[in-house]
Amino acid sequence: MTAEPWQTGEIPGPKKAMALTKPDVVVAMVKKAKSPVMIVGHEVAEIEVEGEKLIDYVIRLAKVTNASVIATAHTVNELLRRGFKPSGFMSAVDVGNRLKDPAWKGPDGKGPYDLALFIGLPYYMEWTILSGLKHFAPDLKIVTLDREYQPHASWSIPNLPRDDWVKFIKDLCLKLA
Repeated sequence: MTAEPWQTGEIPGPKKAMALTKPDVVVAMVKKAKSPVMIVGHEVAEIEVEGEKLIDYVIRLAKVTNASVIATAHTVNELLRRGFKPSGFMSAVDVGNRLKDPAWKGPDGKGPYDLALFIGLPYYMEWTILSGLKHFAPDLKIVTLDREYQPHASWSIPNLPRDDWVKFIKDLCLKLA
């Protein structure tokens, strides 16, 4: 299945992300990864998913994947309020720059990372960060879990209606548990 960028004026180039249609693909990648990292943006604290905030699902995912979690923006406060301590926090652009460095050990010292899961960043910011990673961190596998297709990732959820995206995230949490 192919997908088109959510912002249609953006041209990603010839190499585009594979569309994620089943959570099983993410499950397999997470289980195979030796050192996964999850980059969590502020939108997870704002998006409501059937009476819960998306951040609650992200915390569940982080716990079952054993991924290092890097919070961006004010997300660190929301995670701490819920009793979850992230591995570190820094600006999203800084995370993108550091992920390009194969010697970077991350805020928790578990790096270098082989799989990066992105969720909750503004689309246009994530687009730019992923473009840099696509070109300058070729060994890093990148998965975006937002509901808009990000062509610069390795794998991305295609543009989905909200209900289908919520089902995908819930299924992912269940299959990883």
